[in-house]
Amino acid sequence: MTNPRRTMDQPPRVGLPLTPPEPVAGCGVCEALDKQRAQAQASGDMTRFSDCNVEIRSHPTHGTS
Repeated sequence: MTNPRRTMDQPPRVGLPLTPPEPVAGCGVCEALDKQRAQAQASGDMTRFSDCNVEIRSHPTHGTS
């Protein structure tokens, strides 16, 4: 018989939200994502707003920062 777990996992670490990334000037992908992000924020769709931030931040022009 296996022993049941008697302790809880450590609580998750939650940091401050990241600053929204700046789109690279002249990059059509970044400009389109920036427009979508603005529309999402204006309509209150913060999930899509966050998704656009992730896409802009991870776009190859930006690297990993």
